[in-house]
Amino acid sequence: MAKTARNALRKLANQMAAETGLLYTVGAIAQREKVELAPISGAHIVSQHVAAELIEKSAGAQYPRVHLYCEKITNHLKEKFRTFSGTVRLVAEVRASFDRAEALEPSLMLYVDAVTDVLDSHRGDWGDGFFFTGGYEVSFSPMKHGGKNFIQSAKIVFEVNASQG
Repeated sequence: MAKTARNALRKLANQMAAETGLLYTVGAIAQREKVELAPISGAHIVSQHVAAELIEKSAGAQYPRVHLYCEKITNHLKEKFRTFSGTVRLVAEVRASFDRAEALEPSLMLYVDAVTDVLDSHRGDWGDGFFFTGGYEVSFSPMKHGGKNFIQSAKIVFEVNASQG
């Protein structure tokens, strides 16, 4: 099952870092909304589930940042001759940091729009037995101290159907 999760995460990371992924989408949203948003390049997209506090203490995080990770794997065994046929719950956690509290939440929401725009453009077959139906749930954490004075994150949670082996 871990191989299925790794493969799903790799596909998601490739979509986010692609030419039409987050770098392009953040730029398009910034232009459309007439605001300044820091770009999210491939270096700011990390396939790792780690607390913001830990990253800041160990390596010094750069924001905005998107963490991609698998939250849950469920093998329903609906397909008779497959070793895995079920769902992989993936998370794209967006973390943003600003020195002014009033600018943080509106910017974070625009970064969330960028992530969901990339997901919306990749509905359907991801190849190799992965299929994304398009649904997701977004939850926002409260603002707190960290990063460049203030930090806030949002989790975009969604499931990918998988049929492997």
